[in-house]
Amino acid sequence: MRGGLKDYLARRLEPWEMRLLQRSYDVVGDIAVVRVPEALAHRTEEISEAVLRTNTHVKTVLRQTSPVSGECRLRELMWVAGERKTETIHKESGCSFKVDLEKCYFSPRLSYERMRIARQVRPQEVIVNMFAGVGCFSIIVAKHSKVSKVYSIDINPVANQYALENVRSNKVRHIVEPILGDSKDIVMSRLLNIADRVLMPLPERAFEYLEYAIAALKPDEGMVHYYDFTNAKRDEEPVGKVSRKAAGKMLSMNVGLEIPFGKVVRTTGPRWFQVVLDMLVRKKR
Repeated sequence: MRGGLKDYLARRLEPWEMRLLQRSYDVVGDIAVVRVPEALAHRTEEISEAVLRTNTHVKTVLRQTSPVSGECRLRELMWVAGERKTETIHKESGCSFKVDLEKCYFSPRLSYERMRIARQVRPQEVIVNMFAGVGCFSIIVAKHSKVSKVYSIDINPVANQYALENVRSNKVRHIVEPILGDSKDIVMSRLLNIADRVLMPLPERAFEYLEYAIAALKPDEGMVHYYDFTNAKRDEEPVGKVSRKAAGKMLSMNVGLEIPFGKVVRTTGPRWFQVVLDMLVRKKR
């Protein structure tokens, strides 16, 4: 929980309520998204008002009332305070992204990952982003590297429309091509054997789509940035657990694999982790 908010609410909430309060919240553009436990539902307005008062750049507070779910990774949001809206413009790494948080998935918590990958891209690479959303990974790569082409795929038609707008506003139309559709179908129909690098920033579906990521890579070798969720017990190491899972599937596809880098991106719940693996894949002829 941010210091100003914690101090502000400590004078207004009971000690037991402070213990239940979520420690953090997301800010996307000028919209804050808070998670309020049901036991504190009666305090939702006070918590939201505190967010507005302690963050002068926040104009709207929305309460997330369901987990992210479904093919388009959406969540239910309830307006609580400030301006009544769900659309905003989020600025990150010198880029701007228009997004409707009610209709598109967006996570500001992956900002470090987006730049980390952009810095790895070598001149004239071709990239396939299999789960592109409104275009954040794709556009940041285009703005911060000398990439040749980024195919930016998403199945959500609303997200695709925002991606088209964001590509125009960030002046990368000559590099980034937003494509509407299921990435496995798009890869198999038009993007076979063309990519130096594949991005898979959808932990819920990445494992299922690994074979299509490999199909998109050029015939010799390429890099796959693979994201996954895992539940790791106290005696288990999350990165190692995900590495073994991915390596097992790669073995069944008869490809060579090195994993030069892996890390926990963030904790998503008690003993639940989001992990990224940078996987160097060599196709066997």
